[in-house]
Amino acid sequence: MPTVPTGRTTGRQAPPGVPSPLHHPGLALAAIVGGQLMIGIDTSVVTIALPDIGRETGLSTGGLAWVFNAYMIAFGGLLLLGGRAGDVFGRRRVFVGGIAAFTLASLLGGCAPGGGALVAARAFQGLAAAFCAPSGMALIAALFDGPARVRALSLFSAVTGVGGALGMVLGGVLTEAASWRWVFFVNVPVGAVLAVLAARVLAETPRRPGRFDAAGALGSVAGMTALVYLFIRAGDAGWSDARVAVAAAAAVLALGAFVLVERRAAQPVVPLGLFRDRNRTAAYLVQFLLIAGLFGGNFFLTQYLQDTLGYGPLRAGAAFLPIVLAQFAVVRTVPRLLPRLGAKPLVAAGSLLVAAGFAWLALLPDHAGYATGLLVPFALIGGGAGMSVMPLNAEILARVEPTEAGAASGVSQAMLWSGGAVGSAVVVTAQSGGATAVFTVAAGFAAAALLMVAAVLRRAAA
Repeated sequence: MPTVPTGRTTGRQAPPGVPSPLHHPGLALAAIVGGQLMIGIDTSVVTIALPDIGRETGLSTGGLAWVFNAYMIAFGGLLLLGGRAGDVFGRRRVFVGGIAAFTLASLLGGCAPGGGALVAARAFQGLAAAFCAPSGMALIAALFDGPARVRALSLFSAVTGVGGALGMVLGGVLTEAASWRWVFFVNVPVGAVLAVLAARVLAETPRRPGRFDAAGALGSVAGMTALVYLFIRAGDAGWSDARVAVAAAAAVLALGAFVLVERRAAQPVVPLGLFRDRNRTAAYLVQFLLIAGLFGGNFFLTQYLQDTLGYGPLRAGAAFLPIVLAQFAVVRTVPRLLPRLGAKPLVAAGSLLVAAGFAWLALLPDHAGYATGLLVPFALIGGGAGMSVMPLNAEILARVEPTEAGAASGVSQAMLWSGGAVGSAVVVTAQSGGATAVFTVAAGFAAAALLMVAAVLRRAAA
């Protein structure tokens, strides 16, 4: 990879194979990280507001689950297409366009007159995020090198992990201080500033003409939608319901067709060669499992704090602060440990902490006190998440060819957010068993990630 020069950036496309120089690498990184933080926050900022949204729009519990999952499905399902768009049109152009579209979708969400319009706005947000996120990660891979890339990737990974937990806190503040609509309106001025900043300071990457694998993208979205619907429907109607069986068949067919299309496509959204690297494949699967546990557990925690423990939105949001603070504390040390230890021990330790945190919650009584019951497991969950995200991203980008950086980062983000959608859907199914069942499921996802690390991920220096 080329190093980052200090010459002035003009915003024009550089000669083929050579990124434009960065005049302000700090501002360029701020634009990329700011976009990723906004996207990460919106994966969860709405969850604290769900009770208020349900009262105003009349959405059922299943409908409220779609307010959360419409974003996650569109995001995870279209990320691969978004990564390809960055390769074809230039990653700076796609990144800026994604932020602008996300800002518009947020405005529409805040103005939504009813539940259906709100779900549609959330899907639009997810689509915009799908084009923004992989270009952001790929821009770091293209424009930064050496220690600068390690620092940039560390910060990018930190906001990816912290964004979800921070969204809980911000959602509580906005919902109680104003209304649930402000969890969307707050993105409008922030997104406008980020779009202008990114257009001015980011260097463009070379374009690589190619085709869009629309069939592959459609297959991934259809498969994920059917899979999420399967779990949500099973939670409402039971596993013997006919629609559950239909959804299961549709998920298998759509995801199977997706794999066949990708094997035959001239320019697939998922180059299957990315999975020839054992460590990269393991890192993708660990991402999926770990995020499924984290997002699924946190999705239920927002309801548990408000409905079971009687917290208001502000207090419920503030309850997530130990998770945020623990993540921030841990991610500051990970970049120093990664070159010495490699990814495997860090990801294994992080997965173990997350599993232990949720297992602890599963053993608590229904009305446990915060300081005596919730504080320590919250800190374990936050610390484990912070310890895992950056090493996984580093392992995914290690040894990847520059021409496949967009695709590799797109698959990474797809695994991450698709895992969140599946995890939250599984939690809806497990809610009939109460808090113990839900937290046990979340701990099980993290334990599965730990087993994957132990069995498949090879220990190698970053």
